This record gives sequence, structure tokens and C-alpha cells, in this order.
Amino acid sequence: MPKKILLDIDPGVIDALALCASVFDSAVELVAITSVGGNVSASISARNMQAIIEFLDPPRLPRIGMGVQSDAELSFDMSHLNGEGGLCGALLPVAELRMQHPAEKVICDAIRSDPENVMIICLGPLTNVARAFTRDPELPDLIRHIYISGGVISSCGNITPCAEFNIYADPIAAKTVLDSACTKTIVPLDVTDSLIFTLDDFDKLAGNDNKAGQFYRAMLLPAFRAYRQFYGMEGIYINDLITYIAATRPEYIETEELPCDIETTGTITRGVTVFDKRHNPKWKKNIEAVTTLKDSELIIPDIVSLLNSTATKIGQS
Repeated sequence: MPKKILLDIDPGVIDALALCASVFDSAVELVAITSVGGNVSASISARNMQAIIEFLDPPRLPRIGMGVQSDAELSFDMSHLNGEGGLCGALLPVAELRMQHPAEKVICDAIRSDPENVMIICLGPLTNVARAFTRDPELPDLIRHIYISGGVISSCGNITPCAEFNIYADPIAAKTVLDSACTKTIVPLDVTDSLIFTLDDFDKLAGNDNKAGQFYRAMLLPAFRAYRQFYGMEGIYINDLITYIAATRPEYIETEELPCDIETTGTITRGVTVFDKRHNPKWKKNIEAVTTLKDSELIIPDIVSLLNSTATKIGQS
């Protein structure tokens, strides 16, 4: 039976691909999608999400919720990797909704409509989920599972020397979710950075004779150039796509229950996910962390297959 999921995203190139992979994925039933400010502003994120859904035109439309910007003051932007519009210049037409439903309400409604059966996959900052918990304090007990793309256990951060982007962007929201009673799994940079999407993988995607293939290429070619320019890499990180795979195909992951807290106020250490790894930890274990990817050589081919399946299905519409 397909897993019921709610996708919380901040598209962004990789989140856009995760949305493309999920819409026609036979392993899931996509009940709702919510946008959140992160890679781009909340307004651009909402527009991108809506534009991609219109472009894909699935037979069953999920509910859509628009998030607002985090209360946190962000001192960075990700336009060097995602472009000013978030999709590296790829243009999709969109008729923006006049009546926009708040993301936190959509989250509450989706969970309340099917308690203990809906899984939330968070691929951006945790602003929306934290606000949903404030709106409905009983909600954490009704969620099947939350998967979080973010954090770091032992390696370096990707936005500061020690903090990962999604947690850094709204550390108070991340701490609210971490401290909640729901079952949570974090997919940190330690594992997601281990897989790089290369030009060889790109060449296996649908081509320019397919409208989804055109969209993939319009986003990914500038992304490859940006990663080469800024990081000297011959490939791109696909952290959020790997989190989507971890959440929907848990046979690929090994996890460990760990005690964790989040630094919310430090000037240098803001957004750090601190794991108590002492021999006799004093903190209570409160989250599962993905520590290992099993059969990792199969994960990117699975991602390519999902994206190509989407290309085939919208090519038939």
C-alpha cells in the first residue's frame, strides 16, 4: 500500500526535482505539498511549487499550502546555486491562486483527516511544521513520522563551518520540532553528501524531446556550472532527493537513536545540531539519525528512474 506523505519544500532546484520524483511515484500517495522560505523567499518558493504542480498536472491534485517567511533574520541567500528565481532560470508559467491556504493549516488538516497515517517529509527549514504544532498542540501525537533533511553529526556544515542550511535557517522552529513527541528521523549531511549527482547521471535523464527532460536540463545545466564555479566540483549535491528516498524506501538506510539538541542563539554556532556522543550520555535519546546508506550505488539510479517515469507520464498527457 502506498505511503501517505506530505511534502514540505523550498524549491530550489533539488526540491523541485524531489517534487517531480514524488508526484507519480507508485510508492507514495502525495496528499499535500507545502512551500516554505529557505533556498528562496517564501513568495518565490510558493510560486515555484505551484508552477511545478501545474506543469506536472497529476491526475489527482494534492492540497497546496503556502508558507510565510521564517521569523529568523537570514544573513545569506542561495541564489549563487539556484538563481534569483530558485530554478536556475528555468521558466514555468503559473496562474497564481487567488485564495492561498496557509501551510500550517494544510498540515493540520492533512494530519487530522487521517491520524497516524500521514508522514511528513521536510526538505527545507522547519518553519511550517513548528507553526502547525503551535496551531494544534495535539498534532505531534497524530503524525506517523517526520523525516528531516538537515543537520550534521560529525562532518562540517554547508552554510557555516558547523551548521547545515535547513537547521540554520530557522533553528527555533527546528528545536520546536525536535522537542516534540512525534517520531522523527533526521537525514544529515554526513550521509547525503556521500552521493554526488554527476554529468553521467544527468545524461541518463529524459532528453530534450520530452517536456520534463527540457525542464530538468534547464535547471541542472546551470546548477552544474554553479557547482564547478563555486566549489570546483564536477557534480552536484542532491541532499533533499536522498532524504526523499530515505523516507519512502527505508530499506536503503540504517539508523541510530541519538540524543540531540539545537543551538538557537550562538553567534558562531547558531543552528548546530549537537549530538551527545559521550560514553555515558546525559541527554535523553530523542531522534533517529540516518548513519549509513545501504546499497548506495542503487540510490541515484532509482532517482533517475523516478524522474524518467515522471517524464514518461507527463509526456503521455
